Amino acid sequence: MPKLYIESGYFPSGLPFNRFGRGARTLIIFQGLAFENKPLDGLSVRSYLGMVLFLQDEFTVVAASRRPGLPAGYEMKDMAQDYADMVRAEFGAPVDVMGTSTGGSIAQHFAADHPELVRRLVIHSAAHTLGPVGREVQLKIGELARQGKWREASAVLLRLIVHPGPAAPLIVTLGSSVMSLSAPRDPSDLIITVEAEDRHAFRDRLADIRAPTLVIAGAADPFYTEALFRETAAGIPGASLILYPGMGHPAAGRQFEADLLSFLKS
Repeated sequence: MPKLYIESGYFPSGLPFNRFGRGARTLIIFQGLAFENKPLDGLSVRSYLGMVLFLQDEFTVVAASRRPGLPAGYEMKDMAQDYADMVRAEFGAPVDVMGTSTGGSIAQHFAADHPELVRRLVIHSAAHTLGPVGREVQLKIGELARQGKWREASAVLLRLIVHPGPAAPLIVTLGSSVMSLSAPRDPSDLIITVEAEDRHAFRDRLADIRAPTLVIAGAADPFYTEALFRETAAGIPGASLILYPGMGHPAAGRQFEADLLSFLKS
């Protein structure tokens, strides 16, 4: 297999991105919650993009985050508008969209408000609103970030997503220490995003999404609930739902890869 080349940078609109793959179709990934709105680098590239590298032969994949310097009070719909402006300027045609976690919340607004830009939509480990645990944890992370306690904020996040087992405490301890080394000086973008997602309540607008849609997640996702995933799929006309029993956040693995590729190519 040819060596993977990952392009990183900022679009003229200000959105950070990483791009890879050589396929004819474009897949835009709306990334999940991040401590800082910037292109992925170092370990974050391996951990995040490793989940979707299997798409590189079929698609050109663009993983895009939110622009840095978000104004206070910015909403999910405003972030969706930023993505729409970028897609129009850079691609000028409908693209496949996968929103992961927080990116999945934004993708719902994107698909409902800008249907002409979406060929297929994947709501990946996200739902029409956060579950009670996810809401509590994200607000706690935002508050710790506000206090400059990045190691503690990282540990709160990792405790929720690291697979339980004998090695979990060590992974959380080491992982939070490493993550805190690259913490941003300004926590504003994280706090604004967390607060916006806390207000995200899209159930009454799900029917406005018209693109072929797949909701795909782990049934044991701690940020949401199985019921929320089912409600999200049921509210979108013609949407498909795939839940993996016992799987947490985010959904990943060989079966996920097969199911995602099958949907995007169908």
